[in-house]
Order: sequence, then C-alpha cells, then structure tokens
Amino acid sequence: MSLRWGILGTARINRRVIPAMRLAQRSELAAVASRDRARAEAFAREWSVPRAIAGYQALLEDSSIDAVYIPLPNTDHVPWTRAAIAAGKHVLCEKPIALDPEDVDRLAVAANAAHVVVEEGFMYRHEPLTRRVMALINGGAIGSVRAVVSGFTFALETAHNIRLDPALGGGALWDVGGYPITYTQLIMGHEPKMVFGSARWHASGLDEEFMGMLRFDEGATANIFAGFRTPYRTWLEVLGSDGGLTAPNPFRPGPLETLALERNGAIEHIEVAGSPEIFVREIEDFEAAVLDGAAPVVSLAESRRTAATLKALYESAGVEVRGSH
Repeated sequence: MSLRWGILGTARINRRVIPAMRLAQRSELAAVASRDRARAEAFAREWSVPRAIAGYQALLEDSSIDAVYIPLPNTDHVPWTRAAIAAGKHVLCEKPIALDPEDVDRLAVAANAAHVVVEEGFMYRHEPLTRRVMALINGGAIGSVRAVVSGFTFALETAHNIRLDPALGGGALWDVGGYPITYTQLIMGHEPKMVFGSARWHASGLDEEFMGMLRFDEGATANIFAGFRTPYRTWLEVLGSDGGLTAPNPFRPGPLETLALERNGAIEHIEVAGSPEIFVREIEDFEAAVLDGAAPVVSLAESRRTAATLKALYESAGVEVRGSH
C-alpha cells in the first residue's frame, strides 16, 4: 500500500518536503495545486510532479488523492483542513494548524466523523534527537525538571513578508514560537498553569519578537523566545534537580548532533545520529498513522494545548485572538 499525496500551494517549504516524500517508502507525490494554473504548471515542471491542478478544491475532489499536505498561510490552515476532511482526505498541515483551541476542537470532531488522520506538522517531533532527549529526561538523567529555556530566531529577508501580515496570521510567536512551546509542554507533560507574554511590535501591528514566561505544576518554569530580528538560532536547555541537559539545533537537527549532559560538575557528551534528509521521519510516521493505524506522533489533543498556550501568551501581551469558526 502507498499514500498518494497532493500538495495545496507552492510554498517554499515544499522544497524540503517533496524530497522527503520521495525517500519515504510508502508515499507517492501525485499532484500539486495552485490558485493560478500557470504557477501550478511551472512548479510541477520544476519538481517533476505528475499533475498540476488549478484550484485547491479541485485537488481535494480528485478521488486518486489519499492525503494532502497544507503549507498555506496560517489563516488558511483551518478552512482548508476542514475542506480536506470533508473531501475524505488525510491531512498533514504545517504549524500552526489553528490559531484558536476551539478551532482544533472542531477539526478533531470532523476528522473523527470522517475517519481520517489529521496531524500538525512539527518536524522535530519525529527526529531521533527529540526521542533521545525525552528518554534521558523521563529516565531521570537530570532528576525532576525545574526549568526549560528555549527559543527560535531568524532574520526576515525583507520587510514585505507574509509573516508580518496581520491578515494572514503572522507574527513571531505563531511562526516560530510554537517550537519552544511544544517542546516545553512535551517535557512538562501538560500546558502551563500561568503565562506572561511580552512583545516587540512591528509597524504592521504584529510581534517581531516575543518573550514568554510559563509556570507549571510544583513551581517548574520555562522561558521561551521567538524573533525575526536576529540571525538564525535555536536552543534548548533543561535544568533539573540533579543536572542539566543542553540540545543544539533542537528544532532542525542535522545528521549528527551532540547533547551535553551535566551532572555533579562533569559534562558527558552524547552523540545522536539523525536522518540525512530532514522531514523524512515525519512523512514515514504519517504513513504509519494512515496505513497501519498507528497513533499520530502529534495528536490533535496536543495541538489544542499548543493553540491554548499561544493564545494565552498573546492575550497576556494585550492581543485579542479570534478563531476562524
């Protein structure tokens, strides 16, 4: 059995996902759609996609497509995920799958009724580095977790970018803040009890830098940072009662990464081999969810917690968040 994929849109991230689909053993990229036929045809030629389709709905109505990948702007995620579910397609949607937890609830109800898999795309969750970090923490390598410090930054290439467009659900927290938030909640096992958010605002009215402080059960805390004003950097440090663990490149790990485990004043370096081609594990795990009935690595229950925490942080910073309903 194989999974026949269609892609909604010609986003830049496709250039990372398409090679992964072709390396995965049970996937076949069948079609790409764009609102503009010429754009779809040009993209299909460049990437050797068998079919170019004019219009997203036309792709969803194609009975030869089993699953769709959605890399559209943030505000398009919920409506097109709902449309895909209604058409009986499985959905891998780029983060954030929704900007409001109530929208995730609606997607979950619809997906359950249609018997399709819907998963939010956080690629790092499928990587060996993440599994090793969690195995060390859950195995008591640093004792009980007391604090997490994590962030994701990169400098925008131009001032005119959809990531700073209010109509498209832009902003640093929604764009890259989901990474430290999801990793922190994975480590803690639940969403925070309290949050505090503060932002540096762009002229568009959106956050170009965002700092969040979170408090969890038994006083554990987390500091997260997301930004568009500094060069690319990702970081994760977990502090426990018996030591600390530092992970380089936690969100986009390379073929070989080295964790630093500090205990009793000594540092142990732990090498972790990863996938040569990033995104392959995400596609393979999605194949398993659809074809084998395995549980999705990122459940919609987790996606709801992510949306709830992001919304709470924005509201703490003085931003009203409305779902798409």
